[in-house]
Amino acid sequence: MRLADQVALRLHDLVKNGQWEPGKRMPAERQLAEQLGVSRSSLREAIQKLVSQGVLVSRRGDGTYIQEHNQAFLLTDTFEPLAALLARDPVYRYDVLEARTALESATAWHAALRATQADKDRIRHSFDVMLMHQRHGNKELSAKADAQFHLAIAQASHNVVLLRVMHSLFELVLSTVEQNRKTMFMLATTEAIEDLTVQHEQLLNAILDGDAPRAKGLIEEHLNFVRDTVRRYDDDEARQRRYSNLPDEMRSPLVIK
Repeated sequence: MRLADQVALRLHDLVKNGQWEPGKRMPAERQLAEQLGVSRSSLREAIQKLVSQGVLVSRRGDGTYIQEHNQAFLLTDTFEPLAALLARDPVYRYDVLEARTALESATAWHAALRATQADKDRIRHSFDVMLMHQRHGNKELSAKADAQFHLAIAQASHNVVLLRVMHSLFELVLSTVEQNRKTMFMLATTEAIEDLTVQHEQLLNAILDGDAPRAKGLIEEHLNFVRDTVRRYDDDEARQRRYSNLPDEMRSPLVIK
């Protein structure tokens, strides 16, 4: 588990155990980093994770506060074991994709109908950032922007329950996006990445146009494409492993006398 994830768990435990009361401001960043014995960069990343999950609230120019509604902690606990499960067995990413299809077909539909201009600007910005990192070949940052793009769509749905579930799933979604993009970059062609770009842009335009049926259909096509592409790579890799396990004489060129 990454250091930032470990720090996030420690912070989350402090909140759940009543170290900080709901609605109260967290200690200063320098003091908290010294208390936990971690770098400030790792602490910032951990805090951002908990902000995205709704456990903490970041107030610009005023610091970070504990979410006042304790219910925000429950969904985080629900999904944390899933991240560990995925880390042990990447095949579970297919279950994540299946769940995302069910969830995001709803968020895309409602986003197309309800997105404000601010929502649309946020979605477009996420797309532009993803495209910039993608062009520079930065897999990690493009994956984060990709996940942020999907989260921005969920925010634009203006459905509190859907948004809370997406926030709680964010780290899990990011993990699978990173895995999936890594696989696609390993396919030795740019075609799959170009297809992803087109799919994201079409989804963006459907939401900007307020076309709910089209947005719903496009997110389903996009996630099915990701699933099929990754599965094809996994199948090829499994086939190569089976071949490498054959006895040497069976892998040697056949000589007919």
